[in-house]
Amino acid sequence: MANLRHTFRLYPNKTAASKMFYARKMHQLLYNAGIGDRRYEWKANKKSIGYLDQQNCLPAFKECWPEYKELYSTSLQATLKRVDLAYNRFFLGLSEIPKYKPIRKYSGWTYPSKAGWKANTDGKDGTLTLNDLGLTIKMRGQAKFWGTPTTLTITYKSSVNAWYASITVKVETPDTKYGSGSDLTYEKIVAYDLGTETAITAFNGSEFEEIANQRFTKTLEPKVKAAGKEKRRKQAPNFKKSIKASKRWKKANKKESQLKRKAGNARKDWQHVLMQSLMGETPKTALHRKVTSDLSSRYDIGVTEKLNTKGMTRKAKKGSKRRKQKAGLNKAILDVGFGTLNKMLTYKIELKGGIVLQLPTRQLKPSQRCPECGKVHKDWAELSNRYHVCDICGFGFDRDKTSAIVMFNAALGKQPGYGADLDKRGFSSSTSKTRKHTGSMKQLGKMKRQKSRSKDGVADTPSWP
Repeated sequence: MANLRHTFRLYPNKTAASKMFYARKMHQLLYNAGIGDRRYEWKANKKSIGYLDQQNCLPAFKECWPEYKELYSTSLQATLKRVDLAYNRFFLGLSEIPKYKPIRKYSGWTYPSKAGWKANTDGKDGTLTLNDLGLTIKMRGQAKFWGTPTTLTITYKSSVNAWYASITVKVETPDTKYGSGSDLTYEKIVAYDLGTETAITAFNGSEFEEIANQRFTKTLEPKVKAAGKEKRRKQAPNFKKSIKASKRWKKANKKESQLKRKAGNARKDWQHVLMQSLMGETPKTALHRKVTSDLSSRYDIGVTEKLNTKGMTRKAKKGSKRRKQKAGLNKAILDVGFGTLNKMLTYKIELKGGIVLQLPTRQLKPSQRCPECGKVHKDWAELSNRYHVCDICGFGFDRDKTSAIVMFNAALGKQPGYGADLDKRGFSSSTSKTRKHTGSMKQLGKMKRQKSRSKDGVADTPSWP
């Protein structure tokens, strides 16, 4: 089983929208009440209260505030769970102490179980029923994989004045089998390297496939900068000094937000769609295909390196001479979307029963290792070195293609200077098979806790070609 999240656009009428704004406001007030309760108990009694304490107070809270009786109990519990999660992050040192949220920063609420709502759809368009509000709302969207709905989150985006429904569904996934027990041959292997010059460089053992970086941020950056400069000339809001934003500032802010959203939507669409110009077609006659869907449909095994995108895009230290260069690199990495591309390829290959091998970058060093003799060249790590030439065996090739060859050879156990046993090399199967389920919503939706199974290496060794 796999948990997938699909987002649909909601189209409520004026009456329904009024009720939804009311429910959003009620959940925002409950969130702030949860934070205020914790602050008071600690300040007055030096007592730290948790989620269960606040959950048990909900019946008495409803007696004092009867309007909350209209809302579904589990959705109110989910709001209090948000407070608990925020404080847990604070206690772990991952964020600042939780603050009261104004309505403009409170997006919506959650139904953590199947109760209280119903999605009347088979994955394409349909309607959504919210029992506690007595509403049936039209929704639009399409999910490639549909299953059993489990949780629902209603959100409102003020920048576009639109409501959205984020539905989590459980989808049946085929078990990964090898040999005669599988419908897949597991002989179609692709190694892909993610980069900034070329977004994806794929190698299947005989030929390369390159997908160009579209540079969406760079294309719209002049317009975004111009809109930001125009906005700075207007009266900005200052809530501490009780200064309201001018109408001209709101108009300029909306324009800037629309440009940024346009770049994000274009990037997301491109991560699915590929112009077939690489196959000799002209842009006018080229067909649109999904990048990740195309690769996952043609190959049974995907091989890539395990990337720490968060660490790669961390800001340069203060006083660093290469601070400007690092900022440009961070922007280029985020523009391609390394993390999203990896996730898309992983779950799409898994859903058909395939596997994704994530190779340990520090041990393998695909951008520094020679595919022929296996020597590690430290000078190859420099990003300015785009063409690699080995001083031992004379091998010479493009940087991204060299990395793809090394990863392909490592998956087959044919890379010199690197072992041949997959288990000993510490390859992990795809992320969803090693993800730990915390069961944090157990009290809310009465969902069964899924036991996490952490495994070192691939569970089964396939018969490689």
